Amino acid sequence: MPSHLRIDFVSDIACPWCAVGLGALEAALKRVAPEITAELHFQPFELNPHMPREGQDAFEHLHEKYGSTREQQAQIRETIRARGAAVGFEFRREGRSRVYNTFDAHRLLHWAALEDAAKQVALKKVLLKACHTDGENPSDPEVLARLAGEAGLDPQRARAILGSDEYAAQTRERERLYTDAGIHSVPAIIIDNKHLISGGQPVEVFERALRQIAGAAPATTALA
Repeated sequence: MPSHLRIDFVSDIACPWCAVGLGALEAALKRVAPEITAELHFQPFELNPHMPREGQDAFEHLHEKYGSTREQQAQIRETIRARGAAVGFEFRREGRSRVYNTFDAHRLLHWAALEDAAKQVALKKVLLKACHTDGENPSDPEVLARLAGEAGLDPQRARAILGSDEYAAQTRERERLYTDAGIHSVPAIIIDNKHLISGGQPVEVFERALRQIAGAAPATTALA
């Protein structure tokens, strides 16, 4: 019998590994279809919750956070770029120039989920592209409203949300739910509220995990 799974994808659009993980998960879902299908929900997590709206120089931010040099950052960028290309996601070769606050983007994602699950998926994808491919500012209300329109949502409604504190409390509540559950790094992929896969894993890892969880294969994948 076909299996249907609920997948909660806890992530931040500022996280490049979240883009890699999403691409790999979707590729894995294509491999296991139609025997296994999934309902995908994006949940909020902020890597930099105290980042000001104007953002911070990307090199300075990563150097302060991890102590990495320019050479080390370039090597990591190339690794991520190659992993992204393997699952169909394009990263800017030069990387981001700045790191921005993403809370308003999460508020829009919360609204999108209430409107239509497919539109939330579309919004997540255009937000990731704007951040990591196009180098746009995901804290700019006009950028966010335009991206909402690209995802099939009402840009005027998006502007109204961004001009208020609508969905702020709900978004904070969802963030606390996952951090209180012990999630402190992303992406964190939770399947059927029971199984956790951490990190931007390869397609094959996601495929084996999906089959295992759905009962379609022996237990060969260790889930965190």
